[in-house]
Amino acid sequence: MTAATDFQALRLCVLTVSDSRTADNDTSGDFLVDALTDAGHRLLDRAILRDDKYRLRAQVSAWIADEECDGILVTGGTGFTGRDSTPEALLPLLDKEMPGFGEMFRALSYEDIGTSTLQSRAFAGLANGTFLFCLPGSTSACKTGWEKLIQPQLDARTKPCNLANLRPRLRES
Repeated sequence: MTAATDFQALRLCVLTVSDSRTADNDTSGDFLVDALTDAGHRLLDRAILRDDKYRLRAQVSAWIADEECDGILVTGGTGFTGRDSTPEALLPLLDKEMPGFGEMFRALSYEDIGTSTLQSRAFAGLANGTFLFCLPGSTSACKTGWEKLIQPQLDARTKPCNLANLRPRLRES
């Protein structure tokens, strides 16, 4: 049995939401993939989709239905433009929201971008026992979210508590 102080590699998916990013220029998705693998986690799958709420919902639904998937990192589509639809697409899939994530992300972002952080609709939650983290599309925002919030919570060694150690109990009823 793994002790609570041992690292537990998680299987994570990365989704980039963008009308302009491709495999050749997806710096935010590349950052998240490199960061999660550098931390010892495993990339289960990766996709780049246009900002279409039904395609986003279909892809994320497939991942949350896959028992192999422990978490999903989404970058992009969290702003205020007419094309930004990540919250509208994915919030309905959540069983439980994690309001503190968005609040903390915006507080941390304020240090770097000031009041522009008000334009971020970053959020996180739980769907079918799978963690879902939705970040803005900029690489610097992904770095802030990963390094200051997500990575420590997906590390079973983080004290006093972390999300990684909750995984065995997430599907309890």
